[in-house]
Amino acid sequence: MNSVLQNDLNDLENILNQTKQHGLSFLNNLENIPTSNKNRIDPTRVLNELGLGSLAALEEFKERLAPLMVASPGPRYLGFVTGGSTPASIAGDWLASVYDQNTQAIKTQGGVSALIEFETINLLLQLLNLPESFSGGFVTGATMSNFTCLGVARQWFGAQSGKDFAKNGISETINILTATPHSSSIKTIAMLGIGSNNYTTIKTIEGNREAIDIADLEKNIQHLNGKPFILISSAGTVNTADFDDFEAISKLKEKYKFWWHIDAAFGGFAAVSEKFKHLTDGWEGADSITIDCHKWLNVPYESAFYLIKKEHINHQVDTFQNSNAPYLGNALENFNYLNVLPENSRRLRALPVWFSLVAYGKEGYQDIVENSAALALHFANALIEDDNFELLAPIRLNNVCFTLKGDHNQENVSQFLTELNDRGKVFMTPTFYEGRKGIRASFVNWRTTENDVKIIVKELKETISDLDL
Repeated sequence: MNSVLQNDLNDLENILNQTKQHGLSFLNNLENIPTSNKNRIDPTRVLNELGLGSLAALEEFKERLAPLMVASPGPRYLGFVTGGSTPASIAGDWLASVYDQNTQAIKTQGGVSALIEFETINLLLQLLNLPESFSGGFVTGATMSNFTCLGVARQWFGAQSGKDFAKNGISETINILTATPHSSSIKTIAMLGIGSNNYTTIKTIEGNREAIDIADLEKNIQHLNGKPFILISSAGTVNTADFDDFEAISKLKEKYKFWWHIDAAFGGFAAVSEKFKHLTDGWEGADSITIDCHKWLNVPYESAFYLIKKEHINHQVDTFQNSNAPYLGNALENFNYLNVLPENSRRLRALPVWFSLVAYGKEGYQDIVENSAALALHFANALIEDDNFELLAPIRLNNVCFTLKGDHNQENVSQFLTELNDRGKVFMTPTFYEGRKGIRASFVNWRTTENDVKIIVKELKETISDLDL
């Protein structure tokens, strides 16, 4: 064994303890760590001939790399719908690295950790009040979840005319209808070879809404003259957390032949709350659903799951089957995740989610969802009371979409947001809504409190004052 590796092995407990202490120092000081910074490094570092060892690497990390990190897990990081990591999820994530399992097969020699993933999907179905007619698995994020779901939808579409797109390629136009798709869905249809421009945009409901106009949807369906299609709908749009009418879509599914996909990356967690679960009424009729865990479930990044109706398992296997690798065994005898989703090699990504669900239960996540929504409303009310800002849309769940008041201030929105973020106390992201420049604040972090909202409002006012707007 290499001598540096041997020394690290002999000093493993000390290495992990020092790493733990550094991690705790970061987490316990999140309130004071900037949400944005301008620190930079020269990335052309030369690789040393002899290894430095873990402790020396840790010291270099502290000195050079740690200053690049921002408080994205913190309570005032309101960009990108980013949750923090709960204590239980951190424990699960660390143990996923320690155990270092290759989560592929259920019935095979060499490990059956995939059973933990099965159990975790079962717990999530209970949390979201969804039926056992769905199966699921874990991927890195909403993009790969959408890719998995829409990849199977593509195979289903081909099968309607007796074609196998997975084996023979796409040989005809795939009809896709959608109103306000997330950019990851558009990226997905590009990756799937369907084409990022090849979808029909359905009108949205009048009255400052981002939800599908059901009448216009049915009119476009009728124009297809009975041809199958894929519908991409939303449970929580990016700007305003708007929801499509799933009960109305369910009725359309009784009349027409289509694959119904719901992008519920963060909005799906509305189902956890007694106050908001009506928003998801009828979503159990979908063929597939995308949901992120590193958003409202508040687990470490690179965690999402897909749900696909079990009745489509043949299309799923046809899409992702890893059939020409003898060392993997008989795909028909053993359940292998590599035959039902894009990735072959997969860590035990379910473990942080399992820890969180078992640790906090339904009530814990109901509290997180309802607290986030209450804080979003609290923040929106503060904006309404301030003459410098205006809401671009009503508050439906946890996103606040706003801008500087007055059309004359549109040219100042970008500068204002840059200055606000550079102050390092709060982070928000830019957006466009109904042709106007805006700012989006998304409340999903379990740490955020009313006091954080007070700090955020104070930062907004001081930024306005500094810019003399």
